[in-house]
Amino acid sequence: MPIAEGAVSDLFGRPLFFALYDWFLEHGSVYKLAFGPKAFVVVSDPIVARYILRENAFAYDKGVLADILEPIMGKGLIPADLDTWKQRRRVIAPGFHTYYLEAMTKVFTDCSERSILKLEKLLGEGELQEAKTIELDMEAEFSSLALDIIGLGVFNYDFGSVTKESPVIKAVYGTLFEAEHRSTFYIPYWKVPLARWIVPRQRKFHSDLKVINDCLDGLIRNARETREEADVEKLQQRDYLNLKDASLLRFLVDMRGVDVDDRQLRDDLMTMLIAGHETTAAVLTWAVFLLAQNPSKMKKAQAEIDSVLGKGKPTFELLKELKYIRFIVAETLRLFPQPPLLIRRALKPDTLPGGYNGDKNGYAIPAGTDIFISVYNLHRSPYFWENPQEFEPERFQVKRASEGIEGWDGFDPSRSPGALYPNEIVSDFSFLPFGGGPRKCVGDQFALMESTIALAIYCRSLMWN
Repeated sequence: MPIAEGAVSDLFGRPLFFALYDWFLEHGSVYKLAFGPKAFVVVSDPIVARYILRENAFAYDKGVLADILEPIMGKGLIPADLDTWKQRRRVIAPGFHTYYLEAMTKVFTDCSERSILKLEKLLGEGELQEAKTIELDMEAEFSSLALDIIGLGVFNYDFGSVTKESPVIKAVYGTLFEAEHRSTFYIPYWKVPLARWIVPRQRKFHSDLKVINDCLDGLIRNARETREEADVEKLQQRDYLNLKDASLLRFLVDMRGVDVDDRQLRDDLMTMLIAGHETTAAVLTWAVFLLAQNPSKMKKAQAEIDSVLGKGKPTFELLKELKYIRFIVAETLRLFPQPPLLIRRALKPDTLPGGYNGDKNGYAIPAGTDIFISVYNLHRSPYFWENPQEFEPERFQVKRASEGIEGWDGFDPSRSPGALYPNEIVSDFSFLPFGGGPRKCVGDQFALMESTIALAIYCRSLMWN
């Protein structure tokens, strides 16, 4: 296996995944990265990614990622061990059914329109003060929007973060920053028992965590007090468009035969709060940035919005007609995937496929090997994408042959005819914004639809340049 000798200086001033991309172009689709005594295998190949994520998925767990996130998410779906994951996935996945997603389009729309009203008010105040420009941190604005959507859609709780601040909102952001810090810091000093008492940022982190946990415990307690137990099938057939509480929490609490303790339920909710909120905020921020750089694509997007929506509100059926907006969301996730890395650890010795231009005999790895599947590299690979650095939403309409790449079936939308968005099936694992295989993100359609509706409403109301 090729070896890339990493120096800490290679990472100064830029994210890790940029360096991984440079080494990918130099060393190939599978290489070993050594930082002092610690080594990782970096995968930038869909054939190898498919093997790890789908074909031999249960020979790997989340490894380093679980170590980082378990103090925050407990036994939630992302850091959970295999047995816990299997149990919780069976319970949570049915909650993201079609009727629920259809009802959520109203939540997505209402929260987005509330965000637009705030921006229009700020712009109006700026005009009154004859300000030539108004500076806004759009990532912060989209983070607030995403947090409000998660609050209403998952907990039936209105954070109201678009228009106000609260201790819970501050705690959520503090926890997000700590999760990011831990994922990029190479010495896990927070594991030292006294760290939570003597390190200021760790004291703040545990204080933030308590604020969020107290809030979630209260929401769970309220939901249990009004529990209406039913089988999964009956829960899915409720009139979600007219329910007072159509949240995922209500679904999980009401599910018959699943008497999960409050701690596990809180871990599940915390995982959805952190992971779901961050992904949407990132994709919307990058989407408007890319559209601002490409005025012709902005005009094309607005033409579709005017044609499909006019001045009306988005619905589940109308979302299906917003084809170009959906492709913009997908293309944004291709260029700027969130997260840019998927992390796995081998539970037993294994042999990885060689992948494209790799060793035909594959690569033997011992148990305990930590693997970085670089989604960023996969999505920008010159071997599997034409013009990979360019913003071209139209690319997802075009079938791409495997062009002689053994073991890869190319890009073919017909492989998943009912899918609203490109996925790992149509791309044969060269497009993995939400992972793939059995541990694929359970809330991918929620996040994609949320991003599509929010982007459509923002583009209808504002011109980006």
